[in-house]
Amino acid sequence: MNPLNKQPSRLTLKDQQQDIELFRQRATFAGGFVLVALGLLLLRYGWLQLFQHEQYVTQSENNRIQLEAIAPPRGFIYDRNGVLLADNRPVFTLVVNRQQAGDLDDLIRRLTPILGLTEEEVERFQKRLRIARRYEPVIIRSRLSEEDLATFSEVRYAFPGVNAEIEISRYYPQGELFAHVIGYVSRISEQEQKTLDPAAYAGTHLIGKLGIEKFYEQALHGEVGYQHVETNAYGKQIRVLKRTPPVRGADLTLHLDSKLQQIAHEQLAGRRGAIVAIDPRNGGVLAFVSNPGFDPNLFVGGIPTPLYKGLRDHEDRPLYNRALQGIYPPGSTIKPHEGLGGLHYGLTNWEYRIADPGFFMLPGVNHRFRDWKKQGHGIVDLYRAIEISCDTYFYLLSDRMGVDRFHDWMSEFGFGHKTGIDLVNEKTGTLPSVAWKRKRLGAPWYRGEMMSVGIGQGYFTASPLQIALSTAIIANKGHKIRPVLLKSSTGAKAVQPAPQGNDMIRYNGDPADWDRMHEAMRRVVHGSGTATGLQRGLVNYDIAGKTGTAQVKGIKQNEKYDESRLDPRHWDHAWFMGFAPVVNPRIAVAVLVENGKHGSTAAGPIAKALFDYEINGIVAPAPVHDSEAEGGE
Repeated sequence: MNPLNKQPSRLTLKDQQQDIELFRQRATFAGGFVLVALGLLLLRYGWLQLFQHEQYVTQSENNRIQLEAIAPPRGFIYDRNGVLLADNRPVFTLVVNRQQAGDLDDLIRRLTPILGLTEEEVERFQKRLRIARRYEPVIIRSRLSEEDLATFSEVRYAFPGVNAEIEISRYYPQGELFAHVIGYVSRISEQEQKTLDPAAYAGTHLIGKLGIEKFYEQALHGEVGYQHVETNAYGKQIRVLKRTPPVRGADLTLHLDSKLQQIAHEQLAGRRGAIVAIDPRNGGVLAFVSNPGFDPNLFVGGIPTPLYKGLRDHEDRPLYNRALQGIYPPGSTIKPHEGLGGLHYGLTNWEYRIADPGFFMLPGVNHRFRDWKKQGHGIVDLYRAIEISCDTYFYLLSDRMGVDRFHDWMSEFGFGHKTGIDLVNEKTGTLPSVAWKRKRLGAPWYRGEMMSVGIGQGYFTASPLQIALSTAIIANKGHKIRPVLLKSSTGAKAVQPAPQGNDMIRYNGDPADWDRMHEAMRRVVHGSGTATGLQRGLVNYDIAGKTGTAQVKGIKQNEKYDESRLDPRHWDHAWFMGFAPVVNPRIAVAVLVENGKHGSTAAGPIAKALFDYEINGIVAPAPVHDSEAEGGE
């Protein structure tokens, strides 16, 4: 077909009326949608205003008002005369508020060269960050120096959320003197944080770690307070709206006497050892010394690791509480207890005598158990055996008694178990028996082992605290007391010491035997006994006592003990236990001098110095420590 002959297509005109109608429909739909949406929005506004007003007002207030915990002041600790032993002092602490500080890693990185933060301080900060509650400020450095404060003040503008705040911290004005008995507080550890009540310790960074501080933590800590604080958009405090004050911890008064404690410490004069003094009338602990010691103030803000390692690894072990945890052979200090046991079981009496050749032999055995005096003591009764500390007499008595009866009797005086003193981490020592050896060593008991136990050696071990307690029980004629440090307390959280019981040692002998034993112990000092040197200078009172020597290094049967050939740390330990006055005793004392060799010359004069002060108020000079001094025990 010829394209020229093709018919043109028809043109369709636009229907304007239809377009207008379509637009009107769409506008109506859109307008209706807008009106519906606006209606829903108005309904929502109305719902919020009428029915949820209080909820959102509270949320708004929470953004503006912060709840802050107020740490309670810790209770004070005093000695019996009102001398302050544990105080509270204000210190500056650098803290950061996480909500305001931003990137904490960057903040610490920039702050480190300015304040010279150590790696250890940064690690501690990270640990605190992990355990701190969200709203609590986190400590960067405790106990800021004046130089630290001045340095930080110059750059404070560059560290939002970081502030130097005043914090009440613990301070021990007596320093080393009471370290092992008062203990110390330190920062709450990550492990402790998991077990503590968050509400009770909100805002608190310190907790008792040792000694009285730990044992009476609940009383000393107090109750947390709170305050509602209004802040601006930057978190800066504007005003305090409401405040509930904290309740201060209880103040504790102890039986300890700071002057007696100081005398005891000075009498040790740098030697390793322990001293415990107890009032036999009520169990009050008058002095409690372990030497060497340490400054507890070092631990309050967190002790640097190198310094702690130096204390921990020192050969003299200054962190070790010898009075509470030191376990030593008690030596001849237990002979008065054992003598009373022989009377109790009817195995001896005051008139029974032996001939001491200087040794004891079991029937059918060639081994000689030697007396400390090689040539022996001649004819000896119980009075004389205590007075001169005759080993042979007690070899015979202990063999008659046997280990199980010995165990049962000595446990009456507190040996072999905890004394119940208001301190933590006490050790029990060892009081052997047939059952004990079978359980502990899986071996039978041999008769010959009783010889060493009977003179306070071998398997028998005790702490200085146990020796002091057992001495106090002898002094008060068998009244079983518990050593106690707390005398009284005051405040809203006051606690009272547990009352002493009325239990008496179950003694089957003549009640007058207690007085007779007092006399035998008096002769140790005032007769011809092993501590007669203590008579010099005594005024208006007598001492009842007993010396003791505890072997550190054993010697063979035919070998002579030669101190000159031994390392000084292998010399014998020196003991003295005693009480004064002999009539109506007021103080019972146990003194241990490690490697002191002889109780009569090393430990006895120390005890006498404590007696002199407690009874007559006399402050004795420190003893002269003569390494060549001779003595029986």
